[in-house]
Amino acid sequence: MKGIAVVMKLSEIAKILESDFLSGEEKKDQEFHYCRGSDLMSDVLAGFAEGSVFLTGLVTLQTVRTASVSGAGAIVFVRNKKPSPEVIALAKQEDIPLLVTPLSMFVSCGRLYQGGLTGVHGNR
Repeated sequence: MKGIAVVMKLSEIAKILESDFLSGEEKKDQEFHYCRGSDLMSDVLAGFAEGSVFLTGLVTLQTVRTASVSGAGAIVFVRNKKPSPEVIALAKQEDIPLLVTPLSMFVSCGRLYQGGLTGVHGNR
């Protein structure tokens, strides 16, 4: 079942997820329709979602590269995972905002779903 499309600004996502910006705060007004949560980069690459917010616990360079290729507009690291300075630098180079939340992947996805975002296929 397709739901009503909801647009959520990155600043709203940050508030809902009690997150802090690690980079890209100047893009807080960027809008998102979709959310994808995964620690398997192959799953993310299998279903592109241009402009989605990407939630993951994997804090590697590969995460930023995957987000860039898949068209994700921002990355939120769950469970207070902190990336290295190299990961932050690559995200800045790729112009992808990074945030970190203390919440789990399950709770983070649930809160965004409750706020109106859908998965990458638009299902509710």
